[in-house]
Amino acid sequence: MGLSASLFSGITGLQAHGDKMSVLGNNIANVNTVGFKSAKMHFEDAISQDVTTATGTAQVGRGVQVGAIYADFAQGSFETTSEATDLAIGGSGFFIVKPKEDETVYYSRAGNFRFDKDGYLTDPHGYVLQGWEVQTSSTTVATGDSTTASEAVRTVGVPTDIRLENFQSAPQATSRINMITNLDSGEESHASSANNPFFSLFEAWDGTADTPVGDSLYGYQSTMKVYDENGSSHNVTTYYDQVTLSNAGGKKVWEYIVTSTPAEDGRLISGTTAFATSSAAGLLMTGTLTFNAAGDLTGTSAFTLKSGVAADGIKNLSNWTLANFSQNGMPLLTANFLSTSNASFTDSVGVATIEMNFGLSNSDLSGSGVTKGWSTGTSAISNASQIGTNITDISRIPNYGSVETSALASTSYSTGSTTLFQSQDGYTAGFLQSVSVDRDGVLTGRYSNGQILELYALTIADFNNRWGLRREGGNLFSETRDSGDALTGRPNSGGKGSIASNSLEASNVDLAVEFVNMITTQRGFQANSKVITTTDSMMGELIQLKR
Repeated sequence: MGLSASLFSGITGLQAHGDKMSVLGNNIANVNTVGFKSAKMHFEDAISQDVTTATGTAQVGRGVQVGAIYADFAQGSFETTSEATDLAIGGSGFFIVKPKEDETVYYSRAGNFRFDKDGYLTDPHGYVLQGWEVQTSSTTVATGDSTTASEAVRTVGVPTDIRLENFQSAPQATSRINMITNLDSGEESHASSANNPFFSLFEAWDGTADTPVGDSLYGYQSTMKVYDENGSSHNVTTYYDQVTLSNAGGKKVWEYIVTSTPAEDGRLISGTTAFATSSAAGLLMTGTLTFNAAGDLTGTSAFTLKSGVAADGIKNLSNWTLANFSQNGMPLLTANFLSTSNASFTDSVGVATIEMNFGLSNSDLSGSGVTKGWSTGTSAISNASQIGTNITDISRIPNYGSVETSALASTSYSTGSTTLFQSQDGYTAGFLQSVSVDRDGVLTGRYSNGQILELYALTIADFNNRWGLRREGGNLFSETRDSGDALTGRPNSGGKGSIASNSLEASNVDLAVEFVNMITTQRGFQANSKVITTTDSMMGELIQLKR
């Protein structure tokens, strides 16, 4: 080994420091690139050459070489934007994007996405962001002062292109009415019936009159808007009147009727709209509410018209049977506003029914026939007329098999009658107005009909060895054998980062660090060049020995 070996060692130093300057230059060039992750170069010494010495064999180094170039996946700072589809990942993970109609998969930390003309949510290259379609199941839950919806987001199928193909929200027919009231315990009875005192309002109702029931015939009423399958709205009114009782042990009974506008009653009798010309037009349900001496709701009865009734028997109480129950233990009624065939009675197949909730539910749906789910005591009551004419005998009023009282239930306190809470779950058609993404990566659409629908859940990928990913340019990475397969999941779960909407992750390049590294790299390059020039000078001295 002669002087020339030191030349080659110096050359390796120049090459390595030149490569490191390229890495530093690339970092600095991308100081403002969205989601960019800087790189760090690590040197290692080259293989050493054995030489013979007086004490034996020794080694002399042959220079330096590039050992590794690792990406720095440290979190970048967040930049606030005005676009809801600008997304940033706070923590581990990568967005997954794919070219349209291609199975190639790329991963990125850059979240500057926009909807294209076809409704795809894409990055600047036109690659489509991937996510799961979500199916939302809503359950209305009565709370202490309101009724709220508890929603569980469930993903459907495999990750797919996020695309908004339909910017319209389809209408939903009302399937549940919550009517929670306080009925003044001091209110007197207004309507009366010698034969059926518990159904005085029922008998007073006349759907053929301009005013179906007069103001003097009830103690309180509450109206709310419901929707049919086509998205049209209809008014449903519940009328209440207290029944005069004696020797009832402090209990109070209020009769009620649930009604619609008679002209909008589309129920069919024997294939004709007999309801439109019947005095029972608009009568959807009748029944009673029983309160204890303290004014708490302890019992509910509900009757609906049974199928197979002739048009002239609609107003006959013997044709009004105990209502069917929903799976939630609520009595059911049907309105059939659209005059759909085979949809006028709750026992029809495929009928669109509506749950009526006054604050009690039934957890025991056992039994059979007309008494299924009802506790009717020793006398099996199958229709309203069987309750009896004895106004002191309230024991024959049917009740639920097993009563469960909601935190928010109707009452009969000694205060003015008022509606405490009312709601329904139907709505008309609406158009998409805006979208948003929550920290769990759920893409939600807000529609003009007031609905907020969850559309997609973003798919986030992570890797056991993210440093093994291959940079593809354009803020994109691709998996390699070194990185391993992608580990996909929902944001904010399984160790994956959460999503920040209206934000972009900035480059994690630290200019102060880069400038210091640039200075040390420059000095290393100068020192190695000095090795070459010094070796050259020594070789010049050697050549001049022959002169």
